[in-house]
Order: sequence, then structure tokens, then C-alpha cells
Amino acid sequence: MKKRLFTPLLFASLLSSGLYAATISVTGTVVSDNQKYIGARYMGYVKDVYVKIGDKVRREDDLFKMDSAEFDILKEQANLALEQTEAMVDVYRTKLDDIRREKALFRGRTDSKSFNYEEWSENLEIMAENAQAMLKSMQTLVKQASQKAKEISVISQYLEVKAPSDGIIVQKNLHVGDMVMPGMPVMVLVDLKDLEIEAQISESDLLKINEGDYVRFRIPSIRYRGHGRIKSIVPSANPMTHTFKIRITFKRSNPKIYPGMYTKITIEYDPSQFKDINEE
Repeated sequence: MKKRLFTPLLFASLLSSGLYAATISVTGTVVSDNQKYIGARYMGYVKDVYVKIGDKVRREDDLFKMDSAEFDILKEQANLALEQTEAMVDVYRTKLDDIRREKALFRGRTDSKSFNYEEWSENLEIMAENAQAMLKSMQTLVKQASQKAKEISVISQYLEVKAPSDGIIVQKNLHVGDMVMPGMPVMVLVDLKDLEIEAQISESDLLKINEGDYVRFRIPSIRYRGHGRIKSIVPSANPMTHTFKIRITFKRSNPKIYPGMYTKITIEYDPSQFKDINEE
């Protein structure tokens, strides 16, 4: 049998494989730090859907629209109530003005024996007070009806759901005719401007890394190499695997980098700092 010699080439191979390198190699996934779950504020049926999965949208672009038939009825009722109360305000305001004119007209007939001005004036005062009270009541109803009409108008605007930010639609769970419940997410929008890398690191390697450390990473699918920085180490260990989550920030210099991409991460450290620990 031929003996295998420890050649420089073999040593270089071992070094490149990480057996002697002061590095930590982990895998991760590109994720978005600004992922939005989009739903409706009110229950209703979907009337139109304007986007598909994979579509890029800009802020305030229309995403979908809900059927407004029921809300149109409510809006008409609110507007009708407002018109009626405003008309009643005009009625009592006119009545109050007529009482005042009538009182001024008969004020000059105090010398007439057949006309009791004081009694008539007292009756007019009572009528004026009643008209004034009804006028204030109608004015209060006008304010309430106006507020209700504004609320219905705002609700009608919410029936047209728009994109809260620029991004790409990565999930869509609704079609025309579907009923949407309030608070139920029906779309997921991912902002491509705030991408990060998420990875799991062993508990035994926590001592070797710190927030702010620079790292190297590769995205094999697009042959991309880049540098990043450890943004945070999430202080919640997985009790089954004893791993911690780390988040790495980087500059998206390639437009083909998308959330969900597989990455290989290399974190360098100084092994001399942990010599005593390794001996233990």
C-alpha cells in the first residue's frame, strides 16, 4: 500500500477546508427587515385585485378594492340625514325670525284698547324660546349628522387598499369575490431596500463574535460576494439545538438579491484570545 505524504498541497487543502483557519462558517438566508402584512379594516367582498405575486409596487399604488354597495347605502343615508337636519335648522331659524318681525310689527299698537300687547308679547316670547330651543337642538343634530357623513366617507376610502411602501408582492391570498375579514392578512409586501441576512450560530461560538463585527458572505446562486456587519445577536437560545439568531446588515449592490436566498457566511476571529479556553 502506498503511503500518503503530508505535502504543502495537502496542508493548503486542509487550511482551505477550515480545519486550521480561525473562522466560523455558517449558512443563512436573506430576509427583509421591512415586511408588511396587508389586510382590510372592514369586512366585505373583494371587487377588484390589481396586483399579482412578484409584482413590484410603489407607495400608494392600488392593491385591491372591496365592494362598496353596502357602504354606498350607508353614505346615502348619512347624507340624507344631514340634509334633513339642515333643512329643519332653516325652518326653525325662519320661524324665529318671523316671531321677531311680528313682535316688532305689533309693538306700535299698545294704544289700542282691543289689542292686549302684553299678553301677545308674552305669547311671542314663549314661541320664540321654543323656536330657539328647537333651533339649537337641530344644530346639534346637524353636527352629529355631519360627523357621521365624514366617518362613512373615510370608511369608503379604506375600501381601496393601497401599498404602504415600495416593494414586491411575495404573497397574495385573495381573489375577486372572496370575503375579507378585518385584521386577516391577505397580502405580504417586502421592501427590497432593507434587506438583511439571518443566520443561526452555535452557543459555543457566541464568545467569538460581537455586535459590529464585519463578516464575509456569498450568495452562490448569483455568484455574489459581499461584506456585512453583525447588527444584532438575539438573546433567545433554541433549547433543542442551543443556537442563537444573528442578523447581518449589508449593502444591496446587486439588484438580483431577493429575500429567501441562501447564503454562506464566514466570520473571522483571533484564535489566540481563546487559547486557554480551548485547552480547558
